[in-house]
Amino acid sequence: MFVIGNLLTGVAQVLNLALNVLMFLILVRALISWVNPDPYNPIVIFLTRVTEPILGPIRRLIPMYNLGIDISPIIAWLLIVFIKAFLVQSLFQLAAMTS
Repeated sequence: MFVIGNLLTGVAQVLNLALNVLMFLILVRALISWVNPDPYNPIVIFLTRVTEPILGPIRRLIPMYNLGIDISPIIAWLLIVFIKAFLVQSLFQLAAMTS
């Protein structure tokens, strides 16, 4: 059973790292949006391609045209924190139980 515990630990660690990277990329995209970046810059293109699949559906679910600011990065950040607290911690605890 220790193999399953190690597998779950590995999955939890990779998922935790991926979510941390995604949180960082969303933060960078939100900060860059304040300075009117060049849309043809490769870094801006990369940030848009990586974060838009997360931010786009949030913008469609919650219309923000009345707010004047885009709060989808904040909502995405909170969702990622929830996923980390719920799913990643559950995987770690499940791995500890099977070891």
